Amino acid sequence: MMFLIRRAASVLRWTAGGWSCMAAGIQRSGGRGMASIRDRAVSILELLAGHPQGLALSAIADQLDMPRAAAHRVLGDLKDGGYVRQAGAGEYYRLTAKIVSLGFAYLAHNGVVEMAQPVLDRLAGDSGELARLAVLNGEELRWIAKAQGATSGLRYDPDNGAVVGLMAAANGHAWLACLDDDSAIRIVARQQIPRESFGPGAPADLAALLETLAPVRRQGYASVRDSYELGTASVAAAIRDPRSGAPVGTVSIAGPTSRMPDERLGELARLVINAAQELSALVGAAKLMA
Repeated sequence: MMFLIRRAASVLRWTAGGWSCMAAGIQRSGGRGMASIRDRAVSILELLAGHPQGLALSAIADQLDMPRAAAHRVLGDLKDGGYVRQAGAGEYYRLTAKIVSLGFAYLAHNGVVEMAQPVLDRLAGDSGELARLAVLNGEELRWIAKAQGATSGLRYDPDNGAVVGLMAAANGHAWLACLDDDSAIRIVARQQIPRESFGPGAPADLAALLETLAPVRRQGYASVRDSYELGTASVAAAIRDPRSGAPVGTVSIAGPTSRMPDERLGELARLVINAAQELSALVGAAKLMA
């Protein structure tokens, strides 16, 4: 996770006349103060990475030898950017999963697709269906790589780059099941995708979605039929950072419902779970690319 955080910190970069903290969405300018603000933000992220239970403001300031007022300002910027959370006033500051997903998104565009492609190719070959990798970017899940295993007959092969409709996709369910119910509802509601955009098998409302997520948490994979699109089925599992356990993406198999009957789901689920475990290991080994 520390490697991913350092990669995410690379978005703190110098710009003409100042530096831009892209992660927190703040702008500063000036002389020596520019590096001070940048370094303080990165130092806080690295410190919190080693304390998953969180730290109080006083502990952060003391351990980094930083004025409490300065620490409070930087934490506020990181909190506004979605990289740090605080349950309530006076509560501990903790990292969110967004910092991990940012690092993984960076790797997705800098070699991890090449590392993951053999896993997708094998998954597609073993299943005879479409295998896809999706990564988190903030609170979005986006497909970035795929491999097609179907050599004849119907082929389900949508374009890469699309944002996953979390309400109806097996990929969305696999990720949402890693979150608490309140977070899942909030994130899905923010997408504002009309229920009519999905197939007849999609959850009817948010309450039905929560009922769908319960078995996903127990069994470790999600499956849908006629949900994302009429006539398609999919099985997906979450990819996790092996050290923190935080979800960073999903891997799935999708194809026509005619080739993915219920009695085949067990076999496909095993394939997807194994692929998710392999990809999780790649996240842990990504430091070899540094």
